Amino acid sequence: MTTPATVGGKIFLIFYGLIGCASTILFFNLFLERLITVIAYIMRSCHQRQLRRRGALPAGSLKAAGRGADSLAGWKPSVYYVMLILCSASVLVSCGASAVYAPMEGWSYFDSLYFCFVAFSTIGFGDLVSSQGAQYESQGLYRLANFVFILTGVCCIYSLFNVISILIKQTVNWILRKVDGRCVQPCHRRLARSRRNAVTPGNVRHPPGDISTETDGVADSDTDGRRLSGEMISMKDSSKVSLAILQKQLSEMANGGPHQAGTPSQEDEFSGGVGAFAIMNNRLAETSGDR
Repeated sequence: MTTPATVGGKIFLIFYGLIGCASTILFFNLFLERLITVIAYIMRSCHQRQLRRRGALPAGSLKAAGRGADSLAGWKPSVYYVMLILCSASVLVSCGASAVYAPMEGWSYFDSLYFCFVAFSTIGFGDLVSSQGAQYESQGLYRLANFVFILTGVCCIYSLFNVISILIKQTVNWILRKVDGRCVQPCHRRLARSRRNAVTPGNVRHPPGDISTETDGVADSDTDGRRLSGEMISMKDSSKVSLAILQKQLSEMANGGPHQAGTPSQEDEFSGGVGAFAIMNNRLAETSGDR
C-alpha cells in the first residue's frame, strides 16, 4: 500500500504513469498478439489434421501440399474455441494462485479466488491485498511467485476480456440487423410513397413512353436531354427528371456516397478497430453473425 507523500513524488508519479501505463498497455497488446498467433497456429494444425483424416485435404507431394495451403489460406479459428481456451487458462492460473494465497495470507479459498479476479482484472478494490504481512515463510520466493501470478493472470484476463468484447460486438450487430430488418421495409414503403407524391402524384398516369421517377429508368445525367428510347423530352419531363436526379444525389450523399457493385455492404457497425480490437478482428473468425 505504498503511495507518494510529497509533492515531488506525486508529480513524478503523474509523468511516470503516462509512460508506464502506455508501456503496459503495449505489453498487453503484444502478449495478446503472440498468444492469439500461437492459439491460431495450433488450431489451424488440428483443423488441417482433421481434414486430412477425412480425405478433404490432399497430402503427400509438394504440389498437393501447396493446394492444401491455398485451401486453408482464409481459415481462421472460431471465437468460441479461443474464448474457451483463454477461460480455461485464466481459471487454471487463478486456482493455482489461490492455492498459494490461501495458506500464505490466511484467506479462505473463495476469498483467494475473489482476490485473483479483482487483481487480475485490474479492478483493485483494495479490500484484499497480497504480500502486506510483516513476515512470511520464504518471503522472497513468495513475492516472486506473487509477481508471476499477477502478471500471468492479468495477461490471460486481458486477452479473455478482448475475446468477450468481440462476442458483445457480434451480439450488438445481430440485434441492430434484426431491428433494421423490421424497420427498413416500412421506411422504404413510406419513402416510395413520399417520392410518388412529391414527384408524380398517384392519380397521374404516364404514357408508356414517358419516364417514371418511381423506377430506375431515369438516367444518371440529363445533359443529353433525351429519353431512354432516344426521343426528345419536353421541359415538363425534363424538370421531373432533374428533380429525380437531385433526389437520387441527395439519397447517395445521405448514405455515404453511391453504392458500387464491387464493394461489399458494410453490415458490421463496429468493424475494423485499433489495438487489441483490431488484433482480434484480424486473427479470429466471427462466427456468431447469423446466430
